[in-house]
Amino acid sequence: MKAFHCDRFRLPIPPRNRFPVDKYSRLRKKLDNSKELNLEFIESPRVSRTELEFAHHRDYVDRVINGELSVEEQRLLGFPWSEALVERARRSAGGTLAACRAALSERVAVNLAGGTHHAKAGAAVGYCVFNDAAIAARVMSEECAINRILIVDADVHQGDGTAEILQPFSDLYTFSIHGHRNYPRRKAISDLDISIADGMSDEGYLRNFDDGLERAFLTSRPALVIYLAGADPYINDRLGRLNLTKEGLRRRDQFVVDRCRLGHVPLAIAMAGGYAPNVDDIVDIHFQTVTLAATM
Repeated sequence: MKAFHCDRFRLPIPPRNRFPVDKYSRLRKKLDNSKELNLEFIESPRVSRTELEFAHHRDYVDRVINGELSVEEQRLLGFPWSEALVERARRSAGGTLAACRAALSERVAVNLAGGTHHAKAGAAVGYCVFNDAAIAARVMSEECAINRILIVDADVHQGDGTAEILQPFSDLYTFSIHGHRNYPRRKAISDLDISIADGMSDEGYLRNFDDGLERAFLTSRPALVIYLAGADPYINDRLGRLNLTKEGLRRRDQFVVDRCRLGHVPLAIAMAGGYAPNVDDIVDIHFQTVTLAATM
């Protein structure tokens, strides 16, 4: 299985120490040390300007690359602008696109970063500069003629940017399962939204997720699935407000892998969010996602 990584392209100063920037290098190291997994590590390519403009306004792309984001825009993003930030963002998006392309021949591939689902067509929001899932879906649809793409967003925060960018495209289906009272306060409209009450634990969440996944597959009839496997529904996550265990998150991932395997649908996975105080918990959750994917 191909695993795309951009861990050597470091993010800038962590905002208020809430974003665990070292989870990426720790995940790569743990996967590297695992002898059971047959992984091919590939440095994420830099997404091109043309590919960026499939999902983002040209003037916004120019302002990001040229360092012209205002102080307020950088505040909404949560990171100060830097060349390193731009390089990281382009390679993170490139990793998800590369995973989609690889999945067509490999059945499954993983971006060990990605999940930047808050980025809008013309705005950087919530630690997200470029929207990797939206870029990948648009490029795969237009350049690779892959119709009926399903995005399954299981980050605890709604994939509002993805929903807004892809809303005009009927063959690109967005399914987001997220905390009802969690960020963003103003939700977008996905093709399918399932809002989860604060404090929900494994069984209630998994019933909702399985139901939503079935509805999304039946409606979209996907030829490709992009899965954002967020670690932030975890019970100890600082921002999650849900009570899922690691085993519950493993079962969630298993639902996606099983449906794609049984339906012979290629699967591309991005890691998405995770904000547990103990970074090793985040790494454990992402590690089990990759381990499950490798069985497909």
